[in-house]
Amino acid sequence: MHRILAVALFTLIALPALSQAQQHDMPGMGPAPEKMTKQMNSMHQPSTLIEAELHHASSGTSAEPASTPTPMLMSHRGQWMLMLHGTAFISDTQQSSQRGGDKLFSTNWLMPMAMRHLGPGQLTLRAMFSLEPATVSGRQYPELFQQGETAFGKPIINGQHPHNFFMEVAALYDIPLGKQTLLSFYAAPIGDPAIGPIAYPHRLSASEDPIAALGHHQQDSTHIAYNVLTAGITWRGLRFEESGFHGGEPTEQRWGFQPSPNGHAIDSYSSRVTFSPSPNWSGQYSIAHIVSPEALYPNEDQQRQTASIMYNRPFGNTGPDGAHFGNWSSTLLWGRTRSLADDSKENSYLAESLLKFSGRNYLWARIEDAGRSSELLLSQGSQLPPDFEESPIGHVQAYSFGYDRDFRVAPHLLAAPGAQFTSYTAPQALVPAYGHHPFGVVTFIRFRID
Repeated sequence: MHRILAVALFTLIALPALSQAQQHDMPGMGPAPEKMTKQMNSMHQPSTLIEAELHHASSGTSAEPASTPTPMLMSHRGQWMLMLHGTAFISDTQQSSQRGGDKLFSTNWLMPMAMRHLGPGQLTLRAMFSLEPATVSGRQYPELFQQGETAFGKPIINGQHPHNFFMEVAALYDIPLGKQTLLSFYAAPIGDPAIGPIAYPHRLSASEDPIAALGHHQQDSTHIAYNVLTAGITWRGLRFEESGFHGGEPTEQRWGFQPSPNGHAIDSYSSRVTFSPSPNWSGQYSIAHIVSPEALYPNEDQQRQTASIMYNRPFGNTGPDGAHFGNWSSTLLWGRTRSLADDSKENSYLAESLLKFSGRNYLWARIEDAGRSSELLLSQGSQLPPDFEESPIGHVQAYSFGYDRDFRVAPHLLAAPGAQFTSYTAPQALVPAYGHHPFGVVTFIRFRID
């Protein structure tokens, strides 16, 4: 329990450095092109894809619709604008299936960021940290039908792995080319290449859900990758990006920059196109060639494709800080991995929506249809059999619904007690082990910097 409480202390310790913040505009930061100055001064809320990119409020170079609100603290120090945002859940899960589990754990992340004008453009330095290696014991938390990566050298079955302590360490540089064009560069020893939409821990439509999406490993599991280099160009509401990165997923030694079995070399690549026709809409398509992502299948390379549409709509009156009392955010997402070793494919589909109303109430739903593999038939906590061949086994449907409500517990810190219920439908091959309709319940308290 003391490890889990450390998350709240970790968040509170970080607050004093920005305790005089909560500014929602960015005053002048020294000499800079007029266009860049205008965009940085409008950090209170982007209105175009270029402004959303310059906001850099998510991991990697992904961006939600420009109207999407981002709770954070901001402070001006010399020529630097400093920002801090983060979230921590303390959760207790109970699951009905004989293959389910019960656990008290915490999922969490903290993102400090600094930006300034430098030369012809904007320099952004950003890091992201998580205490999940300490607050998720046993290197996983229970989640029915979830799979991917390892714990103690064994496949994780019906569980989700913790994030690394270092989730991202990155530098970004953006150069305006004329009034409607932006050239961007991203370099990160550990970071997020141009694959998929914004990853689920940072997606507003998923922000109140304490549990990972079942389709994580078909959709956005590359949001923590080694040696990422990305270049992109944005023209009006259209953006093209190319990334090179190391394809091997992080090892289960989550505290440091641990090498994957085949090192850290850039061996994989991805392409992404993003289209945002208005402040409330954004869509993307991406395709990637990933070399040896899974430690248990070192000879298997993958092709991954994703496509998504995101919609965000603020509504209602605004408060003193300019934020709306209501907001509706939704995501439709398809992800597919194809093994280049045997041409087997797994597809996943996700629809999620979050409604904020009356200023501090949240209702959400997530519906998934996720392809699963024969790993789910193995005994939990067992070694991979030497003659085992992973193959698709069917699709699992998951239906999640939840509610929580914000309370201010300290300056710049909100807490929200809440609960989520999830019902599953298993394919016939998994019914003998899991039952037709197992379910899970999560009760939690969510903390957020605001």
